[in-house]
Amino acid sequence: MAKLPHYQLYIDGQWCAGSAAQTMESVDPSTLKTWMTFDCASSDDIDRAVASASQMLNDPAWRDLTATARGKILYKLADLIEQSAERIGTVETTDSGKLLAETTSQTKYVADYYRYFAGLADKIEGAVLPIDKPDMHVFTKRMPIGVVAAVVPWNAQMFLTATKLGPALAAGCTVVLKASEAAPGPMFEFAKLFEEAGLPAGVVSVVTGDADNCAIPLTRHPDIDRIAFTGGTTAARHVVKNSAENFAVTSLELGGKSPIIVFDDAELESAANGLIAGNFGASGQSCVAGSRAFVQRGIYDALVSRIEARARQIVVGDPLEKTTHMGPLCTTNQVENIESVLSKSVAQGATIRFGGSRTEGLAGNYFNPTLVECSNTDIETLRVEMFGPVMSLVPFDTEEEAIALANDSDFGLGSGVFTQNLARAHRVADQIRSGICWINTYRAVSPIAPFGGYKNSGYGREAGLESILDYTRTKTTWINTSSEPMANPFVMR
Repeated sequence: MAKLPHYQLYIDGQWCAGSAAQTMESVDPSTLKTWMTFDCASSDDIDRAVASASQMLNDPAWRDLTATARGKILYKLADLIEQSAERIGTVETTDSGKLLAETTSQTKYVADYYRYFAGLADKIEGAVLPIDKPDMHVFTKRMPIGVVAAVVPWNAQMFLTATKLGPALAAGCTVVLKASEAAPGPMFEFAKLFEEAGLPAGVVSVVTGDADNCAIPLTRHPDIDRIAFTGGTTAARHVVKNSAENFAVTSLELGGKSPIIVFDDAELESAANGLIAGNFGASGQSCVAGSRAFVQRGIYDALVSRIEARARQIVVGDPLEKTTHMGPLCTTNQVENIESVLSKSVAQGATIRFGGSRTEGLAGNYFNPTLVECSNTDIETLRVEMFGPVMSLVPFDTEEEAIALANDSDFGLGSGVFTQNLARAHRVADQIRSGICWINTYRAVSPIAPFGGYKNSGYGREAGLESILDYTRTKTTWINTSSEPMANPFVMR
């Protein structure tokens, strides 16, 4: 029997076993067979990773690099990512079940995020203040905020790492990256590039493990200055509580239950493609999945029929095959949760128009693309994030009704509007409570565009020009330029 691949932790520039000798297995979701094993971090390992990151903040090898030099390291890292996209993508597909075409192309595009932040590294500017006191020269500088705990999930980890690691390194911070224990393989493959890119040992460590031994000790560690977290709301509440131990500046990019509104003047093919992409792209395993589809009644039947016809043509199968449109879900728990939610929804009055079951003849975590018609807004599929290929369909009559339906959610990450009426597009987009609104498109991202949500979808923004400032603190310096001695502090003027 062939020996399975094994990944160790990457701490202080070294590959090392976890100090507690705890290991876990990773299951290929397309076969449900173990394909690799990996070491898990203990609290002692977290202490070592944070200590090395803290030390590097004051180590000349990192501290004394100019901002331009840091940018050059990020440019080099971007080139290495691009060159390694197929290798990293193959590992990510095997580990998580995402389509190889998607993981490879996404990894290649992620390189542009590092190039974007590389270019920003020496554009972080301070200011000279027009102070109200004579003989005083006062200026501000943006300083690295310190040690960053970056916590990323498995579903888009190269992308979600780039939106944290890119600005953190550009700003001069050091980072402990916590990979999901569900599918950490790509993060360890990524770590193999750090030394070649020129990152000094200890600037970035990569760890993984369970909550008690890894995530909690990391996010509550007294030497953590900044937490950048992407994940679910339950875990996020623990992260916020943990940050009370260290007062770390925290940003949260959480779940979503994004609405897509289709008006009766929309171009139907474009709208159908948007709904297909928003729900069945990445097998629905996306925080911005447009899983609540509100369709104006006049085109409801025509559009839903078109979507159903397209859904029937989706090829569900091996994510490594080029002909596959939709691979398996990452975990068995996701499949079981979807089945449970669909069962509750039918009991509440929903109708499964298409799909609603596991894919026959395939042994992995495969679930068919599913269309659910909802007779009321209390249907479970409209309320909970399912992280799977399930689209809930609701007809509406008026613009005001559509906006109310869109905002009737605890989440507020993404949204979509399909209409050819430009005034309506602006009007509706402004009234939807979401951090992102796509008009006549869906799931487009860019390093230039901020990403983040409202309500239970979290706070803070990733990507974009201002995101790099979230990894800095302002330092104000006062210089007395007078040749006279400093005034007697007990003589008031």
